[in-house]
Amino acid sequence: MTENTALYVYALLPDRQGAADGVTGLDGRPLRLAEVPGTGVAALVHDATPAPYQGGDAEVRRWVAEQNEAVTTVWERVGSLLPMTFNVLVAEDTDTGRSAEQRLGEWVAEQHGDITGQLRALAGRCELRVEVTLDRAAAATADGASSAPERTEAGDRSPGMRRLLAKQREQREKNTAGRLADTLHAGLRRRLLAVAEDLRDRGPAHRVPGETDVLSAALLVRNQDVDAVGAVLSEAQAGEPALRIRFLGPWPPYSFAEARPQRPTEPAVG
Repeated sequence: MTENTALYVYALLPDRQGAADGVTGLDGRPLRLAEVPGTGVAALVHDATPAPYQGGDAEVRRWVAEQNEAVTTVWERVGSLLPMTFNVLVAEDTDTGRSAEQRLGEWVAEQHGDITGQLRALAGRCELRVEVTLDRAAAATADGASSAPERTEAGDRSPGMRRLLAKQREQREKNTAGRLADTLHAGLRRRLLAVAEDLRDRGPAHRVPGETDVLSAALLVRNQDVDAVGAVLSEAQAGEPALRIRFLGPWPPYSFAEARPQRPTEPAVG
C-alpha cells in the first residue's frame, strides 16, 4: 500500500487559524494548513502520495478548476497568498529521514524574507485578465476598406473570381485591423498602467477567427481599483466600437507570485 508521504501544495499564506476550515481540494480532499513555526507563514496542503496527478484532458481541467476554487476560497478569507501551479508536490527524503512537512518547512524558513515580502506586497490586491481584440470586418468598414458595392458586384463573377475577391478583401481587412491595433496598443497599455500596479503580457486564451489581437495581459490591481480598470476598458470601447473586450477576474495573483518550492519537489516528481 502506498503511503501519504508527500504534500500537495496549493499556496503559501499568512498563518491564520481556521483559514482552511471546511475547504476541499482535488477530488474532494480535505485541506489543512502546514504551519512553519517562527515564520508566520503556512502552506495550504493536502496529504498525498509522492506521484503527480495524471489523467486525460477533461480530468486535468477538473483538477485545475478544483485547485483554483480552493485557493480562491482561502484567498478571500486571508486577503493575501502566493498560489502555486498545478502539481506542486513535496516528498519525504528517504535518505535523510526528513518528512515532507520538514522539507517544506525548511524551504519556507530559508525563503522567509522573500515570501513574507511578497505576501505584504500582494495584500489587498487581485489579478485581472484583459484580452482586447479588433473585429476586422467592423474595423475595415469604419475605415472604408471594405465596401458593400464590391460584395454586390462579386455576385456577378465566376466562382474563382469571387474567391479571389474574398481573399483580397480579407487581406485588406487584416491589414487595416493590424495598423489600427498597433496604434491602439500603446495608448491602452498606458491607460491601464495608470490604474494598475503591474501589467504582464500573456498569450491570448481565446483566438477568434476574424479578430486581430490588440492586447492580452494580466493586471495586478488593488481591490478598490477593479472598477477603474472597467472604466478604462469601457472608455476604449466607446472610442473604438470595433474593439472586442474580455475582462476576467478578480482572481488570486497567480501571474505575480514568484515563490515556487521547486527544490523540495524534485524527488517527488523525478
